Amino acid sequence: MKQALFSQDAPAAIGPYSQAVASSGLLFLSGQIPLDPKSGVLISDDVAAQTEQVMENLAAVLATAGATFAHVVKTTIYLVDLGSFAVVNEIYGRRFSVPYPARATVQVTALPRGAKVEIDAIAVLGGASP
Repeated sequence: MKQALFSQDAPAAIGPYSQAVASSGLLFLSGQIPLDPKSGVLISDDVAAQTEQVMENLAAVLATAGATFAHVVKTTIYLVDLGSFAVVNEIYGRRFSVPYPARATVQVTALPRGAKVEIDAIAVLGGASP
């Protein structure tokens, strides 16, 4: 059984997918790009500002399930330029604490809407963080 979740505080899906799906105690968050939740427009061309917005969007979707970044066990970061890694990593690192989630970071040719960064996540649900 699976349940789709939706937060009005995160951008609406721009395709046939859910912002997140809960199943068997896990929450699978679709990749978030730096769209403003209200306008649906890319917030900036600056990778730091984009990363901050991506993290806000992820936080909003997590909150819909009663979760926080403490519940996240795995993320994937997609960057159009690995040269941005240090900036993205610093902003990302402010949202997590030990034990950090497992993570992969990959460079891609392009992201939707011209975004420079996208992050998806998997979280464990059930009241307390793992």
